[in-house]
Amino acid sequence: MTDWLSQHNLTLIGMVSSIVAGLGTGIGAIPVFFTRKISDKTINGMLGFAAGVMLAATSFSLVVPAIEKSGGGIKGAATALIGIILGGLFLDYIDKALPHFHTVAGMEGRKKNLSRIWLFIIAITIHNFPEGLAVGAGFGDFDYANGFALTIGIGIQNMPEGLAVAMALATQENSSLGKAFWVALLTGLVEPVGAIVGLALTQLARPILPLTLAFAAGAMLFVISDEIIPETHKRGSQRIATYGVLIGFAVMLILDTLIG
Repeated sequence: MTDWLSQHNLTLIGMVSSIVAGLGTGIGAIPVFFTRKISDKTINGMLGFAAGVMLAATSFSLVVPAIEKSGGGIKGAATALIGIILGGLFLDYIDKALPHFHTVAGMEGRKKNLSRIWLFIIAITIHNFPEGLAVGAGFGDFDYANGFALTIGIGIQNMPEGLAVAMALATQENSSLGKAFWVALLTGLVEPVGAIVGLALTQLARPILPLTLAFAAGAMLFVISDEIIPETHKRGSQRIATYGVLIGFAVMLILDTLIG
């Protein structure tokens, strides 16, 4: 399998993989055509599951490879630490600079006169860019197993996010089901943009691959802690969301072990 993949362009493989992962939001949004209402407990549990998958993917497919590829030991730990901090600071800046809207937290970022739909789109874009970056960086150094593990994990965790976005839009006045679905789908397709950045960084400057992996990890950790988990804990279903995190973490652990 690896020999066959090595005959194809790595950038193309990374791009296709990021598109596949991004399509998860569209798959998750399909139920919007059958119902406009899903219980908060269900949404919270699914978002918790997504957070667990992201957390495991960050740990085993980004942080661990970053440490290993930078030589391990103190050097590896220092590289991972610097990358994680830089990734978190980057997302913190973007989160404060761009206006966006969350279903529970409400309006964040610098205020602009934009419709709520556009504010939703920006919010999910902020989430999905680091995921695309992770997929692109995951394929760095031709590590196909790691890249595919990230692709599958991120594709799975995109489904609950797509459902949450579609349901939030479907409940608004004058919002069609088709529009809710397409917006959810398109928000996931921002991931190839992040993948291009990740692939470019790892191919043009191979020595910074470990730092890029850790940077993507820090960005994803910021999203998990600052956005996803707080969203699931403000509707009164914290325990269900917590079990969702545990199950999602375990599922991604198994996938990473089998694929990697």
